[in-house]
Amino acid sequence: MHFPRLPDWLVYAAVVLALLISAIGRQENAAAPPPPPPVPGEEGLPLGPASPFDPAVVVEVPQTAEPGAGTAFAVSDDGVWMTARHVVEGCSHAAIMVADGRGVDAEVFIDPRGEAAILITEGGAPALPLGLDRTLRRGDRAYHPGYPQGRAGEATSRLLGRENLVVRGRGERTESVLVWAETGRTDGLTGTLAGLSGAPALDSGGRVIGVTVAEAPRRGRIYTTSPETVLTALNASGRNAASFAVGEPVTPENYGRVADNLRRDLRVAQVICIAPGQAGAPGRPGPATPAPMPTPEAAPKGAASGTAAQGAGEAGGASED
Repeated sequence: MHFPRLPDWLVYAAVVLALLISAIGRQENAAAPPPPPPVPGEEGLPLGPASPFDPAVVVEVPQTAEPGAGTAFAVSDDGVWMTARHVVEGCSHAAIMVADGRGVDAEVFIDPRGEAAILITEGGAPALPLGLDRTLRRGDRAYHPGYPQGRAGEATSRLLGRENLVVRGRGERTESVLVWAETGRTDGLTGTLAGLSGAPALDSGGRVIGVTVAEAPRRGRIYTTSPETVLTALNASGRNAASFAVGEPVTPENYGRVADNLRRDLRVAQVICIAPGQAGAPGRPGPATPAPMPTPEAAPKGAASGTAAQGAGEAGGASED
């Protein structure tokens, strides 16, 4: 059987269309640093509980608050949000940005044991669903939509395991965090992910499994709070997450579009910190740079011994050497 030969113009059109789709889509490895190799035989294994014997890194946190911008996300329709502690701790005012140059004043609640901070506003946005009770496995994917470098953007990653983050300076403590290998990001986004601090870490069902709090650019890693930290912060604040919320399934092929939808609906929003003495008001805050990032370093042997059970701690979108 002989098939008719396709016209040359049709072949060329198909090639151009394929190249165009590849160029405009957010592919999983776009602009991402090379992730560390997986540990043989561990992918797919359930993640174990936090342990003082997990690897540890140390981060120095400034004693005084600094102005900046991060990411927040809605966990209840009546104005309950979550972000990273280092983004809003010590602010004289914090605001959820609802339009260009316009913010809604937010009350800040910080659980001293953890890095996940709660924000309360009058009125809210549709909540993201929580997936804090699901079993995490090494190799699981996460998606991080927010405002890296102060602009709309996102990253994607795969779960490597747990580490202990030893915080020195303001709010000294040790917390167990999840470590992810960054596998992709918004096309054209290079360098630091500062400003993505506080973004939700979403699973493939669009459910929140942690708060994005740190990065290690040279090693291609992203750090998030553990699910337990999120639950502890909510319980300590006396606020409840939405009892019914629906998430959109997320894949390496559509996470850019899903992130755009979440920002458009204000389910994911930018949060601004106005530090004491800084000019500005909650309703009309001035321009803000992405929240500064502490830099973790390898902890001395035994630095986390006996302290991991203290609960979650404070990491900023961070960089590990």
